[in-house]
Amino acid sequence: MRVVPPTPAGIDTAVDALRRGGLIAYPTETVYGLGADPANPRALERLFRAKGRDAGKAVLLIIGDTAQLDALTGPLSDRARTFVERFWPGPLSLLLPASGDVPRSLVGPEAKLCVRCPSCEIARTLCRVFGGPLTSTSANPAGEPPARSVAGLALSDIAVAVDGGMLPASPPSTIFDPETGRVLREGVIPESALRALL
Repeated sequence: MRVVPPTPAGIDTAVDALRRGGLIAYPTETVYGLGADPANPRALERLFRAKGRDAGKAVLLIIGDTAQLDALTGPLSDRARTFVERFWPGPLSLLLPASGDVPRSLVGPEAKLCVRCPSCEIARTLCRVFGGPLTSTSANPAGEPPARSVAGLALSDIAVAVDGGMLPASPPSTIFDPETGRVLREGVIPESALRALL
């Protein structure tokens, strides 16, 4: 694993690894994420294998800005846009209808995609330089505690780790379906804050 700083050169090194089908680790606003090119089936296979995760479980994606949503979901509903405008960038992961071009391995059973625009500038910069979304499952073996630093990364197949320092202890992102009003995982953003907008 090559460790790089979050400088333009370091970001370019990480993006080059992604384009070659490799895995990277990078900081988010909660924990270190495991990044792969979601359009590369072999990279996704590598991600599931590295984590020891069931390939039937959909993987969350992050984007650099809302413009990158277009290829993933198509136009947002008014309700979904309300939550995007209020909580993004930030630790709210939204379940949104997936477009037909999204790989099936990223889509949940209700044909929805889990996506977030993080508040971590390093993560957003990676997406912008890469030119599209990245996977953002936590960079740890399935069932193990998430990594809060590069030193805590315990996966063997990471090509490049972008060192964002030690992250403060934090709950994970909240996962929310804006159409049904269902909270699938309560995290940093409390359910009460979401209910207030409904």
